[in-house]
Amino acid sequence: MAEKRDYYEVLGVEKNASVDDIKKSYRKLAMKYHPDVNKEPGSEDKFKEISEAYAILSDEQKRSKYDQFGHAGMNGYTDADIFNNANFNDIFRDMGFGNYDNLFDMFFGGRGGGRSSGRGSDLRYDLEVDFKDAAFGVDKEIVFPRMDACETCNGSGAKPGTKVTTCSMCGGTGQVRQTSQSLFGQMVRVGACNKCKGRGKTFDTPCPTCHGTGKSRHVRKINVKIPAGVEEGMQLRVGGEGEAGMNGASPGDLYVVVHVKSHPYFQRYGDDILCVMPITVAQAALGDEVEVDTLNGKAKLKIPAGTQTDTTFRLRGEGIQSLRNRGRGDMHVKVIVKVPQKLSDKQRKLYLELAADDKENAKNKNKNIFERIGDAFKS
Repeated sequence: MAEKRDYYEVLGVEKNASVDDIKKSYRKLAMKYHPDVNKEPGSEDKFKEISEAYAILSDEQKRSKYDQFGHAGMNGYTDADIFNNANFNDIFRDMGFGNYDNLFDMFFGGRGGGRSSGRGSDLRYDLEVDFKDAAFGVDKEIVFPRMDACETCNGSGAKPGTKVTTCSMCGGTGQVRQTSQSLFGQMVRVGACNKCKGRGKTFDTPCPTCHGTGKSRHVRKINVKIPAGVEEGMQLRVGGEGEAGMNGASPGDLYVVVHVKSHPYFQRYGDDILCVMPITVAQAALGDEVEVDTLNGKAKLKIPAGTQTDTTFRLRGEGIQSLRNRGRGDMHVKVIVKVPQKLSDKQRKLYLELAADDKENAKNKNKNIFERIGDAFKS
């Protein structure tokens, strides 16, 4: 197992850093590595590492113990203990990621199943949206199946009217704690009780509807607000819309993964968009004012005389609405000079005259200064 890095090193702060400095550094790193933004491999592990460091160093008692004993001072702490009392809400609200009452839920309470406390499993829904809907935002109705508390037994798993007893192994908590000794001290692990499957209750007669699971499948229909500027692969957390927990425990969350359809005209680069527009040789040489399609409709674009192919023009504020409330990006129009493949007789004659003129200009350009003076006297 890889050795843990120093928490101060993880956050890039000095050991005498103030709480405000620690919070400022974590905020900057969280913006970079948050899984909803950074899809690179390892970003979620990095995000967990900086979040764990922040949870320890922002807590006066845990920080004092860490400063005295290092990582050995954290032995005996469960993952839940580390994140307990760490307030991430104000940070993530300002960043536009919603609320996280306990970041432990994000790493250990969902995305992979329920926790030992009985919290329901999280669900994933893949949603495809149009390019313009992603740019401006949209409300979408989605329909998905999920496991809810059984209506017959109200989630207990026991047949109504039959005897239900408190689990003798876990004492009704649904959890069992295992303590072991290591070179660094006492280690405590918490897991679901095997006897009652984390319910805290046992029974002899299972519910005939759910067969003792306490859950039954239902189809759920909800509206999801897709924010303006949402990007490909972003996850939107809908709290409490996951599967039901056990024994009245809180339900899991629904994570809506957004997939943006490609656009035939626009390409996206962050908050900016790019399009390619062909123009004629005459427009490039003489200049022109043309209409271009934008996300908001038509706009005028001035093409200066002498424009070269691959020249890019910018239309300010015609891009994507930023998720960080920084206004809209820009639209970049790349012009390509289109050479005609077929010419009429008139066009051919004009191009031949232009070619002859270009040839004469090139010939004069290659003459030395004395030849040009001689030509001037002859004229």
